[in-house]
Amino acid sequence: MAKNKKNDLTSKWTEDWVPIKNIMNGMIELENGEYVTGVKVAPKNIFILDASSRDNTIRQLQNFYNTLNYEFWLIVADRPVDIQVYLSQLQIMFNNATSAITKKLIIQDINKANMFMSAQYNVVDTEYYLLFKDKKMDVIQKRLHQMISNLANCGLNSSQTSNNDLRVILDNFFNGGMKTSFSGMVSPE
Repeated sequence: MAKNKKNDLTSKWTEDWVPIKNIMNGMIELENGEYVTGVKVAPKNIFILDASSRDNTIRQLQNFYNTLNYEFWLIVADRPVDIQVYLSQLQIMFNNATSAITKKLIIQDINKANMFMSAQYNVVDTEYYLLFKDKKMDVIQKRLHQMISNLANCGLNSSQTSNNDLRVILDNFFNGGMKTSFSGMVSPE
């Protein structure tokens, strides 16, 4: 599918000049035949560990990074969170609570959640990704397997990026974290 160069230069849509052909199977397919993929790493607060465990985790992460003998990107992205489900669960817990103390604690949590939902706060999950690119599927699969295994040795859970993960990353870079609709308009969802 050849693109008209003149339209590429005058287009007002980001999608027209970013070399992304498709997002599928947890990979971004680029127009040059390369694929961008990687792993999503579950966050772990190492600062609540004892000093020895924390130092061991850091040492293992250093060893992990030293095994990566190819170009990679470490990306930290914020994903907006809808806490309505959490609020609904708190309301159910409040309705089922029999103790006045329990009800008071639940009300405090409901008030705190409502405060976070106010306009002055953005409720987000911070997500961590390690991405790389290659043209060969066998190399991609080998790297994914090695990353997941080596991160597990560091005590971190990880999995291959999903299509949705990759869209969140792209939205963070191109649209300030806002989801885009297919018409090219930006929506705050």
